[in-house]
Amino acid sequence: MATIVDICWSLIGGLYATAKETPLPILLLVVLTTTISTLAFIYALVYVLAPVPRAPHPSEKTYITTSGSSSSATAPRPLPCWHDAWLTHRKEAATKNGKEKDNDDVHTGTIDEAEVEMSVVIPAYNEEERIEMMLEEAVAFLDDEYGRVPLAAGKHKGKVNGSAGGQGMGMGGYEILIVNDGSKDKTVDVALDFSRKKGLHDILRVCTLKENRGKGGAVTHGFRHVRGAYAIFADADGASKFEDSRKLVRGCKGIEDGTARGIAVGSRAHLVGSEAVVKRSALRNALMHSFHLLLRLLTPPATSRIRDTQCGFKLFSRAALPHIVPYMHVEGWIFDVEMLMLAESAPAPVSAAEATGKGNTNLNSGIRVAEVQIGWHEFGYGVGIGDFEGELDFGSL
Repeated sequence: MATIVDICWSLIGGLYATAKETPLPILLLVVLTTTISTLAFIYALVYVLAPVPRAPHPSEKTYITTSGSSSSATAPRPLPCWHDAWLTHRKEAATKNGKEKDNDDVHTGTIDEAEVEMSVVIPAYNEEERIEMMLEEAVAFLDDEYGRVPLAAGKHKGKVNGSAGGQGMGMGGYEILIVNDGSKDKTVDVALDFSRKKGLHDILRVCTLKENRGKGGAVTHGFRHVRGAYAIFADADGASKFEDSRKLVRGCKGIEDGTARGIAVGSRAHLVGSEAVVKRSALRNALMHSFHLLLRLLTPPATSRIRDTQCGFKLFSRAALPHIVPYMHVEGWIFDVEMLMLAESAPAPVSAAEATGKGNTNLNSGIRVAEVQIGWHEFGYGVGIGDFEGELDFGSL
């Protein structure tokens, strides 16, 4: 009785013999057709099976913080939500002039004006042991770079109200929004204790999701409620060097179009060949290269050229958010790729004059992305299913 191996070898041998007898042009045509059909099938399958995010619970549109007058957390307060205003504007645009349109065909870049210069979104799931260290580093930098209180309207010319060493240019002020993704430990307590210790009353805000949604769901939820001229998400483990956010801001400003749309992503691609990568297991390196190959094959050109899609340190200008956040579906670890693909497919700026305001003459180029080298400390991960995101952290290098 033939074994499975024998059957496989027999099939391979038959295919090889057929290929040798087939004229080269026909063989190339078959390979090309098969490849295109396979990719089209995968794309269609992903499109059909793309998850539809659940609507937020009422409690998830509130936050708690600390106050100087009490040692306990505040009562839940409503989170500002530019996304709700965006939905209203989109509906109005869809029915403009009395003509009903499918909402999916209506694109609007409307978003409320910024109230602070920088919003930091931190997705957190059971991070009681690491989040305080990350917050220490972040707050030290943010205080110095932006100051805690925005300057009055019309006065933010030059440096913001940080210390003399600040490099920020704009209105100043920042907020930290920790999205507690259904943690079962004391993540929230640790964050609030840190807020009380540092006097971050109503600057550090904690929003708790009723059910765990995954990192992508937590980031998307947080981005719907940011008030900053720029919004960055950073992992709670402190793996990225937070002061490198200055590089991201600089990179983003350098590629913004005439409507101030731009994205900057942290990149660890320069660490390939470093000791941290070389010493990883063969399995993890195999996963890294396999994932990188899949991205090259399955993503559009601009996204496929980004060497590190999975770095948990990405910054968006406020004007870019309405073209990405409302259309997000993926709530798991690969949400970064969806964000970048949505940026690439974003509609052109409103007018040619706006598009060419900073040298961008391609009206179909979507939102441009700057890939910026950052400092990184790779934490150890196990090999369990729960650590799969960690296994692919360097997936696109």
